Amino acid sequence: MATFPQRLDSPLAYDIANAMMDGFNRHYRLFRSESGGAKHRFETADWHGQQRAQRERIEFYDLRVKEATARLENEFKAGEQPMDVWHQVKLHYIGLLVDHQQPELAETFFNSVTTKILHRTHFHNDFIFVRPAVSTEYIENDEPGAAPTYRAYYPSPDTLLETIVRMVDNFQLQRPFDDLQRDAGFVLDAMSARLAQVKLRANFQVQVLSSLFFRNKGAYAVGKIINGFNEVPFALPILHNKAGKLVIDAFLFGEDDLQGLFSFARAYFMVDMGVPSAYVQFLRSLMPRKPRNEIYNALGLAKQGKTLFYRDFLYHLRHSSDKFRIAPGIKGMVMLVFDLPSFPYVFKLIKDYYPAPKDTTREKIKGKYLLVKQHDRVGRMADTLEYSEVAFARDRFEEELIDEIRKFAPSQLEISDRDGDGREEVIVKHLYIERRMIPLNIYLQEAFDAGIDDASGAALNARGQIEQAVIEYGNAIKDLVAANIFPGDMLWKNFGVTRNGKVVFYDYDEIEYITDCKFRTVPQARNEEDEMSGEVWYTVGPRDVFPETFAPFLLGNAAIREVFMKHHADLLEAGFWQAHQERIQAGYVHDVFPYEREKRFRRQKGSA
Repeated sequence: MATFPQRLDSPLAYDIANAMMDGFNRHYRLFRSESGGAKHRFETADWHGQQRAQRERIEFYDLRVKEATARLENEFKAGEQPMDVWHQVKLHYIGLLVDHQQPELAETFFNSVTTKILHRTHFHNDFIFVRPAVSTEYIENDEPGAAPTYRAYYPSPDTLLETIVRMVDNFQLQRPFDDLQRDAGFVLDAMSARLAQVKLRANFQVQVLSSLFFRNKGAYAVGKIINGFNEVPFALPILHNKAGKLVIDAFLFGEDDLQGLFSFARAYFMVDMGVPSAYVQFLRSLMPRKPRNEIYNALGLAKQGKTLFYRDFLYHLRHSSDKFRIAPGIKGMVMLVFDLPSFPYVFKLIKDYYPAPKDTTREKIKGKYLLVKQHDRVGRMADTLEYSEVAFARDRFEEELIDEIRKFAPSQLEISDRDGDGREEVIVKHLYIERRMIPLNIYLQEAFDAGIDDASGAALNARGQIEQAVIEYGNAIKDLVAANIFPGDMLWKNFGVTRNGKVVFYDYDEIEYITDCKFRTVPQARNEEDEMSGEVWYTVGPRDVFPETFAPFLLGNAAIREVFMKHHADLLEAGFWQAHQERIQAGYVHDVFPYEREKRFRRQKGSA
């Protein structure tokens, strides 16, 4: 590692650092404005505007990086400056971060702009922030009139109901509640059931983050109950009912409920945050098992999530010795997938060529992944991190994996000694990284291998595992349909099972919008020859879909077929798909519940 010069005597370096900071501040100002606007969109039920804002906000970062890069090149010829100047730029920039409220985000912005200007493709160099230079601990929002990161309430057993009402009132939603006192009573009943046998200690309090979390058609108050040495997270979903008034829909309680709310398979939240690191720290206290990078992602700060993921990944590599391998499961026709057994993610790169019947291109596949990034993933599509020019140590790769990449994706592979130190590196030109799940076909096979044909406890568990997985599989497809997504290839191998048993789709190369497809019933055979023919005798358009033809590919196993036909036979009917298609085309925006429907407080007329 080079030693930085200590003299900061270059006005040019300071001007470059200052211009870079201006670029970041503009980015976060626009990001925060769009996020803050979610409250008004929620209050006015502007669901299409909410969806549009979520899509557009994803593009903000790259646009601001391009703007900053262009300014630095135009005004300062930044790419032509000697490395001594760039060393000083970084030191000046660190000085500008000292009292900044988003220093970690500003460091990542510096990295993005600098690597574009200097064309440095690796993170481990002297000109970027490989490690954070400024602490994010105890940063306070010092803007005039700014709310604190969280509010603390100190109720007694007798005042808990009015505290819940006050807690919700403090968000100052400009739309009336149907009956907030009644809903607070529902919350109190649910809370009391959890705390019935618990003695309230002197420090009993409720802490709630000061901004609501907006996503889809919901707003969420997020906080925790502190009692003695125990801290229990909770969230209150606030929705519009059918009469257009607000209701508290459920009481989410405990880490598992919060993990579901902040799942990597859901769209990013809109949250107005002056100090994002303080929000992340609070959320980590609710979900200590959730990596910080995934929390930043959930808050819409995906570039910061990428930075933290990469740091965690490098740290893991330094403290492990296992090797990258071809990922277990059926190999894909389009994506080559590998993993590191000790690391809970998979690495996916696009192959250079695709056997028939696949008819696609690298750019089309990248477009599908971008669609998923920008779409509401409704808890059923895994989020991905996208990287270019990723360097790995050559000795961490199994030879079989290297051979596989050379065979199927040679354009994506470079092996060289770039640093001239005798240690070869594997450089992958472009890849996607996502959370590892158990492929659904393997999950089902494990259940069958355990045996389902007797009355033993193991067989009962295996049958339960199969039933649960098949029901979840159908639910996943129906959630995707409601979100205007046709998965395309619905084979079991293209779905995964998460730690909590949720089924998530992760093969995106054939997805389409439901509204772009034409769902048809297979025509009646014209004669006996048609009926007996092994070929399709009727015309099929490029986006024609025949749901009844799914069965032979999906339901060959009798046990699976029985469960599927009991719960999801409608997926084999064109009418099911057509009805959803018409609903979406009419402008309806579906409700997404990141919790089980059984948790909802009510079902009566007028409820959400």
